[in-house]
Amino acid sequence: MAPKVLVVLTSVGHIEAADKPTGWYLPELSHPYDVLAGAGVEIVTASPKGGVAPLDPASVEMFKEDPSAQAFVANHKAVWEQTQQVSSFRGRAGEFAALFYPGGHGPMFDLVDDADSIALIEEFTAKGKPVAAVCHGPVVLLNAKKADGTPLLAGRVATGFSNAEEDAVGMSKFMPFLLEDRIAATGATFKKAEQPWAELVVVQDGGKLITGQNPASAKGVGEALLKAITV
Repeated sequence: MAPKVLVVLTSVGHIEAADKPTGWYLPELSHPYDVLAGAGVEIVTASPKGGVAPLDPASVEMFKEDPSAQAFVANHKAVWEQTQQVSSFRGRAGEFAALFYPGGHGPMFDLVDDADSIALIEEFTAKGKPVAAVCHGPVVLLNAKKADGTPLLAGRVATGFSNAEEDAVGMSKFMPFLLEDRIAATGATFKKAEQPWAELVVVQDGGKLITGQNPASAKGVGEALLKAITV
């Protein structure tokens, strides 16, 4: 039977402070999807509210010349338009090989403190199953705990959308906090590429924790996750 990966997307489609649409970021799902589905992995999607998980329209425009991204939009709408509620997956980690969180600014506002999502992360981690996240996706890890009650990220190396990258897109002032700062505050070592927008994937615990810095890192995160579930 094909392995299954549970992908959790944001339900937030608008940033009030900026008065602009947001959501999940297209290549951060399309690129890993190509890697995983291409290897026969079944993708199951969830979001806090269920139903349509909003796709950030800016990412569609930004990646209009990206074949993977555009093919995904054209051919796989059900993946993000027919998500199940995250709460329905609690207690079901045994059905899946891994858990994956794409980014976009949306997760900064809902998944960061979503109790059901945090419970899933802790359940997958307790069972020794890989948890992966890319760009703003690692925000979901901030409030997750180990079995002993300490932060999941404490003592580990992780990456995510950097302060310099957030500044470059002019969104720092609209964020509830800066992801780089908060990852470091958990006791983790925040690692970033030498230059903004360069690819960086950090693999910890033999593939049990995988983080990617930015959209350019999405395919690499997918490849690392596939390796982790097929060893």
